[in-house]
Amino acid sequence: MSARRDRFREIMETLSSQGLGVALGYLGLDRHFPFDGYAPFTRHPLRDRAALPERVRLTLERLGAVYIKFGQIMSTRSDILPPEYAAELGKLQDGSPPVPAADIRAVIADELSGAGNLLAGLQEAPLATGSIGQAHAARLGGTEVVVKVRRPGVVEQVNLDLEIMAELAKRAEQASAAAADYRVSDFVDEFSQTLRAELDYLQEAHNAEQFAENFASDSRVHIPKVFEEATTSRVLTLERISGIKINDVRALEEAGHDPRMLAGQAAGVLLKMVFEDGFFHADPHPGNFFIEADGRLGIIDFGMVGRISDTLKARLVKMLLAVVEQDAPRLTEALVQMCGTSSTRNAPGLEADIARMLHRYAGRPVAEIPVVPIITQVVGLLRQHHLRLPRETALLLKMLIMADGLGKQLDPGFEIMAEVEPFARRVVLESFTPAAIAERLKQLGTDALRLGADAPALVRRAAELLERGGIDVHLRTSELDSIAARLERSGNRIVAGLLAAALINAIGELVAGQPAQWRNWPKALFSAGIGGVGALGGYLVWSSRRRP
Repeated sequence: MSARRDRFREIMETLSSQGLGVALGYLGLDRHFPFDGYAPFTRHPLRDRAALPERVRLTLERLGAVYIKFGQIMSTRSDILPPEYAAELGKLQDGSPPVPAADIRAVIADELSGAGNLLAGLQEAPLATGSIGQAHAARLGGTEVVVKVRRPGVVEQVNLDLEIMAELAKRAEQASAAAADYRVSDFVDEFSQTLRAELDYLQEAHNAEQFAENFASDSRVHIPKVFEEATTSRVLTLERISGIKINDVRALEEAGHDPRMLAGQAAGVLLKMVFEDGFFHADPHPGNFFIEADGRLGIIDFGMVGRISDTLKARLVKMLLAVVEQDAPRLTEALVQMCGTSSTRNAPGLEADIARMLHRYAGRPVAEIPVVPIITQVVGLLRQHHLRLPRETALLLKMLIMADGLGKQLDPGFEIMAEVEPFARRVVLESFTPAAIAERLKQLGTDALRLGADAPALVRRAAELLERGGIDVHLRTSELDSIAARLERSGNRIVAGLLAAALINAIGELVAGQPAQWRNWPKALFSAGIGGVGALGGYLVWSSRRRP
């Protein structure tokens, strides 16, 4: 408890020394400090508001590892922070004073039973220092490696700071409508999960192995090997990647590499991660990408990753099509659903704002749509309407912006959307493959089984309610809860199945020119779809008329 009180006091004093104590006063937190004898912060207006973003950054740097990481992640959340704050927090450096080499050696010796070979080749000076860990060059069995070692005591410090941060977030939500709208507690909880995962080097090792598996057949990409025998939750040993930083255009040209070609290659790798693998590197800054002597793209640092479900991939493509087709209602609905809200009633005026934004890009083909301005405008609108993107989507947008910026450093005429277009087209076509259509029909049957034997009784009870004219009363009771829950899951999909089956003939015409394995599918699926849905409908009607 004493450590918690001391750390809380340190945080408050740091905020006060940077002129940010007044912010706590505005949130009503000055009355809740868990210690006595500390004067409340004065509620005075800040004179130099232009310097506020910089003071926030300096405050986070002084508060250490957790707050630096928090600021780095917040810098990617332009759907939450105004642009000037996001830009300033983007300057946060994850450097920290180096841990003495003797302490690093002690951690390695404690963690690894056969550490002698690794320690013998360990270089004393670190390659990089961070708030979570420190990296050293070494040799292991004749191979050049990089050893990342977690700082001693950092786990305890992180856990303490995360507890305090969670408490501050809850108090902020109680005192501030804006904090409640943005669900600050949820964001802090997401951040806590991300940071705790980063503390575990076994998770980063697993991420590296997953990327290596995904690119096993691509000779243009080099993912460093993980040395499992020299890896634990505190120590990570990876094959060392050597090469030219991908944004060093002059060095690349002198080495005989074509920067324009590399721009497309790097973008293709990142987009494959998103649209094909559903698992992507979420921190693609130039320091993590190297061009090796043989032209391979070497990638490092797998602590921050994102995952994209098939549903989200399809939704992103639909949003892209909505931009191209100037379909403001569809884009608005998709954005609202993505933010975890069921209706635009929670964001009045958003659709009109989206329509005005889309009008600026009317008539442009996909490849010419500037992705960064659109993302910037969309997240600005979401912030204006107090909507917050889920973590994975925010990471993806950040990755696309960084990939676009990287491409432009290599090729001033680079546009990320030109690289996105073939991937988007593939996602659309894959949704109409025989396997995908068959899977949707299979899901329809599964939903019917879920409705199962309860359906006749549920339908009959609903009919009895209607006959008695008791709608106003009974619809407010729990009698229809089970009907609503089951039919919401099944009914919509049944209707969707009917529509999908009716469209299969049209799809058949589209694929008539495709390979032979396509050509016999449409008619068979059409019959199966109509037959299956018809049988299901007949069963439900028949069953609902039976007496128990």
